Amino acid sequence: MKKVVISLLLGVLLIGLVSVMAQGNGQGKEQELQSSSEVESSNQQKNQGEEVNLQNQIQKKVKSGNYIGESGQQIQVQEKSNNKIQLRVGNFSVNCDCELTQEQVQNKTRLKTKLSNGRNAEIKIMPDRASERALERLKLKNCAEEQGCSIELKEVGQGEQTKLVYELKTQRQAKFLGLFRARMQVQAQVDAETGEIVRVKKPWWAFLASEPEEE
Repeated sequence: MKKVVISLLLGVLLIGLVSVMAQGNGQGKEQELQSSSEVESSNQQKNQGEEVNLQNQIQKKVKSGNYIGESGQQIQVQEKSNNKIQLRVGNFSVNCDCELTQEQVQNKTRLKTKLSNGRNAEIKIMPDRASERALERLKLKNCAEEQGCSIELKEVGQGEQTKLVYELKTQRQAKFLGLFRARMQVQAQVDAETGEIVRVKKPWWAFLASEPEEE
């Protein structure tokens, strides 16, 4: 009789233990499913955010109009004849025989153009800063079109050395051998991505002439 009672008690305990384990596994699976669902939802939100960012950065052809650069400056773009584009910032303007594209990033505009080697070059330096650096390097005060001064945004170099530069050309006063007044054709190139002076060109006899800073 005692053996029967003990067997019954053991059976009841075993059934209870199995039931508890089954409930625990069920809750564990439910929590796992909830956690997996939360992770999936988080990934979806992340993917949606990345998709929005990509959509904001899609390159589009630049058309005539006003844009805000990454530094907050106002950029005027005007389409000219012969596929030329004019960029103007303040009192400085430059022509470019190129096709510009734009990327919108947080309501700011990045201007780019594709070079002949396939690389997209970003115009980080605007015409006003480029002109100032070129004039400073040439010891000049201004670039007046009526005085034969011009500035152009163009591609130079070949292969991996291809760059997008501002090229300023003008004539300046000089004294040949320190005695004779002369005018020399000079030019300076400014990297449109870095702002560095990449080239200065003067006539062969420039080393025999003095170049006083013009007023």
